[in-house]
Amino acid sequence: MTAVQTPSTRHAPPAVSGPAGGMGPDAGPAAPATGGTALVAQGVSLGYQGRPVVEGLDLAVPRGQVTAVVGPNGCGKSTVLRGLARLLRPTAGQVLLDGRDLHRMPTRQVAREVGLLPQSPVVPDGITVAELVSRGRHPHRGLLRQWTRDDDRVVAEALAVTGTEDLAGREVDQLSGGQRQRVWIAMVLAQRTGLLLLDEPTSFLDIAHQVEVLDLVRDLSTQQGTTVVMVLHDLAMAARYADHLVAVREGRIAAQGAPRAVVTAETVEQVFGVRCRVRWEEPDGDLTVVPVGRHRSTSARPGAAARPGAAATATTAGGAS
Repeated sequence: MTAVQTPSTRHAPPAVSGPAGGMGPDAGPAAPATGGTALVAQGVSLGYQGRPVVEGLDLAVPRGQVTAVVGPNGCGKSTVLRGLARLLRPTAGQVLLDGRDLHRMPTRQVAREVGLLPQSPVVPDGITVAELVSRGRHPHRGLLRQWTRDDDRVVAEALAVTGTEDLAGREVDQLSGGQRQRVWIAMVLAQRTGLLLLDEPTSFLDIAHQVEVLDLVRDLSTQQGTTVVMVLHDLAMAARYADHLVAVREGRIAAQGAPRAVVTAETVEQVFGVRCRVRWEEPDGDLTVVPVGRHRSTSARPGAAARPGAAATATTAGGAS
């Protein structure tokens, strides 16, 4: 675990979510009222082929806010998200969406209310950006319902919100990683759901593209009132962008709450198994986490020769400004 520090970006660390907003006249569930909980897991246990991975999960997702799930590799973060997305049926407990049992709801109704971006989605060969984003309208189209002007408008607005209008005619597999992620998010936005579940949306992206994608996620929450749950590996980014942080260790929640309450030296050691120093900078709330290992930085050794990059002990990670 390298030292991580949040750079300045165009968003400030979240404090209180702004008022909900819409994306047009038919925004519907995409502009839920803030306050309360949108998604609740009660005593949920999940696993694969009889092997338990998550046990006794109790989680309340705050409505209209960004929730980030963090933890070490293999701790069950993505399994938690799969359970919340109805991709994995609980072996115990239940998941409630606005008070309704998620697993008893019709599939099309769930698709109209919950948008899911899985980890590393597969791009169909030769598909353009506009065609991919248009697929987000499928849950709203019945057997006899044809494509309408409203569908065109919703797709256009999703492209506009994600800043991908100029990419509409390009093939998705020709885009950069950051552009491709924004296009996938645009497709999910075209579903017009009030809840987005994102599984590691910044995986395999460089730092600039990570900030680009997470800035967009933050905008969706503050400007559209969208509830977001995302799995992230980067602790500093999660703390910088999220209103609510959930730390998972060995299939159980070790801590949850506001980032400043969760990201402490004690919690990081408990969850990640690494001793560290944690510092929150004022007034912007930037986070620095410095692991304490067996070796010091080479630049700190007496008589160490200077070399390019020797003093750069921190890997920067970004988030909302």
